[in-house]
Amino acid sequence: MGAGTRRLGITRRALRAALVVGLGAALTTALPGGTAAAAPTPAEDPFYTPPSPLPAGSPGDVIRSRVVDSSIDGARAEQVLYRSESATGAPIAVSGIVLTPQTPWTGSGKRPLVSYAVGTRGIGDQCAPSYTIANGGDYEGGFIGDALEKGWAVAVSDMEGLGTPGQHTYEVGRSQGKAVLNAARAAKRLPGAGLAADTPVGLMGYSQGGTSAGWAAELAPTYAPDLNLKGVSAGGVPADLLAVARALDGGLFVAFALMAAVGYDAAYPDLKLADYLNDEGRKLLDAARDVCLVSGEGISMFVQTAFKRTTHYTHTDPLATKVWQDRLNENKLGSTKPPVPVFQPHAFFDEIIPFSQAEALRKDWCRLGANVTWKVYYVSEHAIGILRSSGDSLNFLNDRFNGVPVRGNC
Repeated sequence: MGAGTRRLGITRRALRAALVVGLGAALTTALPGGTAAAAPTPAEDPFYTPPSPLPAGSPGDVIRSRVVDSSIDGARAEQVLYRSESATGAPIAVSGIVLTPQTPWTGSGKRPLVSYAVGTRGIGDQCAPSYTIANGGDYEGGFIGDALEKGWAVAVSDMEGLGTPGQHTYEVGRSQGKAVLNAARAAKRLPGAGLAADTPVGLMGYSQGGTSAGWAAELAPTYAPDLNLKGVSAGGVPADLLAVARALDGGLFVAFALMAAVGYDAAYPDLKLADYLNDEGRKLLDAARDVCLVSGEGISMFVQTAFKRTTHYTHTDPLATKVWQDRLNENKLGSTKPPVPVFQPHAFFDEIIPFSQAEALRKDWCRLGANVTWKVYYVSEHAIGILRSSGDSLNFLNDRFNGVPVRGNC
């Protein structure tokens, strides 16, 4: 075992430990490969600013790219700016990063590609995974590294408005799903990635990433039929944001719901979030726009908002209005059959994403005839859920890439 491999193993263990005990704020200074402060942030880096107007092209077309260093050893890393679409179908530019491993693929057929959808980062541009992976470390770097060790290429999208100008459309599934599919398209179009046009593709994500992977799966047959999709792992899925928001209200993690309100307001101007906010809400909105979850400011925001209700920040509850309910329901998963087998893990004691709405998604997909493998991790909450399910997710996708049949357990 070489020094790089040993360092990578230590890094992964540190990442996972930090994820479990909530010490993610230390990641940007504790990991090898430099610190996030060593490079200009996306807001200061012209690479992340797309040309105006956007060049003509199709979803997934590469606008620009550059090879960068990476905190994940053993892979070639290339940041990419590519064409995608907003939730309403407008052409946009989205940033991301494509990692190609030195490890050969020894399974069946051509080297697979996984479009890895990350969990919650925050809504500030400096939270973008294309930036954190290249500049010091990312809290999901260990999971991404595991995929690379299997010989898979990995594409990671920043999603709309994270890295690029404009507000991040946090938890807006129709935008996130397109960003994940178009990241896979962009990866295949990068000459340096060495991927074939028909390379097998898998989708993987947990939490916010579960939303993204789930929506990518539902959109794929009509939006991206050119992708050779083989399987999907969508874990800890916030499938029904209205149910999630109601469960979070007044609890320890209500800040997630407030961040989603900012994301929806950015995606749908008709929602007019500012019209519902009181003075406390406006102060919180101003402070939250540039906050990363993995930071002192992010932890402070969760402490500040803990156990408060939405009504503490609004004079009218937006979730009680038809316009907000309609937009949230537009982004509710479970109305379209995924075209390939899906692995859907969920922690039974998930304190952030209610188990009941995830179980409802499983039933909806099964009712539509989907091939779903549902697995419950009974002695787990949300963060433990990703740790316990990650190996199963990788094994599930590995079997799909190798043509192993799966019956599911609907």
